[in-house]
Amino acid sequence: MSQRKPLIRRTFLQERYEILIKRQQNGTATFNELTELDDIVNRDPSIREIVLIENHFIDAADDDNESVPRPLKDLTKPVKAQSWLSRIRAYIGRVFILPVSSTAEKSFITI
Repeated sequence: MSQRKPLIRRTFLQERYEILIKRQQNGTATFNELTELDDIVNRDPSIREIVLIENHFIDAADDDNESVPRPLKDLTKPVKAQSWLSRIRAYIGRVFILPVSSTAEKSFITI
């Protein structure tokens, strides 16, 4: 019997991250793809943790000083997921505060 490779569970964001990283390393990534890559890294805590660990433990060519690696707890901070209610509150807050602040700026300018 042929032996099959074990299935690896990956999310869409993890797959897209891999594709975009390969394109970035090849130098063929467009600005929109780099923006999408940045958004994926900032949005997904598991991918962000992987990126931080890779960037922290890979020696950079321009580092002259020897820095002692910090513990993993200091390197990554857990991200609290926002609920729908908190997202709606933030959106409503932005909608109502922005026009008020623009009128306040106008009043300061005219005085």
